[in-house]
Amino acid sequence: MKSTYKKACLLLVAGYITIGFTSCKKYLDVEDPSTISQETAFSSPSYANTAIIGIYNVLPGDNGITKEGTIWSLSTDEFKTSGSYSAQDRRGISMYGASRENGELLDGFKQLYTGIERANICVKGITNSPLYATGSGNKAVMGKYLGEALTLRALLYFTLVRNWGSVVAQWEPSGDITALDVPVTAGTAILDRLLEDLKTAEDLVPWRSESGYTSTRFTKGAIKGLRARIALFRGGYMMNKATHTMERSADYKKYYQIANDECKDVMARRDQHNLNPIYEDVFKSLHSSTRADANYELMFEVGAYGAGSRTDTKLGYYNGLRINSASRFGGGGGGMTAIPTYFYEYDQLGDCRRDVTIASYEIDANSQKVMNTLNNMTDNKFRRSWTNIIGTTQTLAVNWPVLRFADILLMFAESENELNGPTAAAQSALLEVRKRAFVGFESRIPAAPADYTSFFNAIVKERLLEFGGEAIRKYDLLRWNNMFQIFADTRIKLRQLMNGEGAYVNVPKYVYSKAAAYNVINSQLEFNSLDTYGGSPSVTLFQPGLGVTGAPTGYTTKNWRASLNEEFISGPTSGFATFFVPNQKEVFPFHQTVLLYNTNTVQNFGY
Repeated sequence: MKSTYKKACLLLVAGYITIGFTSCKKYLDVEDPSTISQETAFSSPSYANTAIIGIYNVLPGDNGITKEGTIWSLSTDEFKTSGSYSAQDRRGISMYGASRENGELLDGFKQLYTGIERANICVKGITNSPLYATGSGNKAVMGKYLGEALTLRALLYFTLVRNWGSVVAQWEPSGDITALDVPVTAGTAILDRLLEDLKTAEDLVPWRSESGYTSTRFTKGAIKGLRARIALFRGGYMMNKATHTMERSADYKKYYQIANDECKDVMARRDQHNLNPIYEDVFKSLHSSTRADANYELMFEVGAYGAGSRTDTKLGYYNGLRINSASRFGGGGGGMTAIPTYFYEYDQLGDCRRDVTIASYEIDANSQKVMNTLNNMTDNKFRRSWTNIIGTTQTLAVNWPVLRFADILLMFAESENELNGPTAAAQSALLEVRKRAFVGFESRIPAAPADYTSFFNAIVKERLLEFGGEAIRKYDLLRWNNMFQIFADTRIKLRQLMNGEGAYVNVPKYVYSKAAAYNVINSQLEFNSLDTYGGSPSVTLFQPGLGVTGAPTGYTTKNWRASLNEEFISGPTSGFATFFVPNQKEVFPFHQTVLLYNTNTVQNFGY
């Protein structure tokens, strides 16, 4: 990257530790670092801690990694961005038709590198600090900070690699480098380095109960989980920039072994992390300082605070449950819409995750819930109504979940199947996730497959159901290299749903509903108390119904299957992943400004 760009980053770094946080809802007042030399900063554990907080501070905000969750990870067979196509905004990304001028690709890209620069400064400063290098009494605490810096750098680089493929890799502070205009490094090589760094980091950072940290800072279990996630991505298919092809390393199983080992280590420490017995409580805990996650399923999350565009998130305002601004909650939601077939991937009665993940209703001006049409359902894990913030503010202090213990279980099950087949241990891990999903309906849990292919397909399905709206699905499809096939299958399903064929033969064309009280209760109960003609929506959305546009007295007609058309499925304005091209659109284009920063960066193929 050009000197002017890197110098700009350094100027940003000069002020980066003026604000920090110790948890998701608090400020940390610290000394202005403009009066502190780097040597001084890393000769004090307190100042070193503040420098580490400065890296964490690039994670939230309008251009933080939450952007990956609300924009960069769309679309898949779960959610897409609402609205009409433009190559230069978030809809272009969602339809896989983003141009090199797309405004949603630049600032987040730069912020990732700002965080990397900060991490590089911390890695160098701590490594050279007498407090760490000479083994003084502060070696352990400085080592913990070094491990955090390595981990945060890994998270930032991983975000770059899985979105752009091969990118510029820099492992030292910019002030120590003479040549900044350099070619990109292969994504595989970068991930190999990250796996080495994280192995070092996990030996430096203690377990949660020993660290004194909340889930907004990395602990040993979260580092192991991140290393497993990166290992699975490295062991999957990645874009080869030279051949323009998604390829997998011949030695891919060694990366599955890394993931397997790391997950087993975390699963052996259930005193540190375990499944929350209530699925919904995991996401409610992101919305409030009053946590409902005593088992610490949330292993790492991005803290949101301060009600500003740099430090907070717009989760629950931009996306999530759609709420009318005249309601008692204030307005928000609706930026992400559910792929209609996603609703029908869940079990009709038993799977509690459906109504936590997908909002089949919205909140009207009278603060009542009303049915959505089938093509206008939203994601539901982020809700203004789960916060105590009302009015017009767009920042709701909702944290972003990066890693959950449920992913540890499913990564273990997947890697175990790849290495040893669907062993009893793999089946048990899968069953554990399913039991939580089907609590009270255990008899409806599908049987765990006994052969490799069927078990892999079960993992593909389970990860779809478990992690909807959490920026996981797209990157799973990439590493499995089945994105094109999943998209093709989804379009077939959408057409069948539109026509009432196949598995959707009993899905009604119209639904008739009334506004009902919004009680802000358990999501399954909330869904089942929707007022639909003919009984509970768990029945009426799964049977043909009257099939006419005229609603019974007192009810309003809602287009269900009738809301779907070919434009929604494959059209150029609002279709599902319309412009996806295999071996091309798996990665983003570099924004044209980035190509000016570094003249040795070659644009990704097809852009």
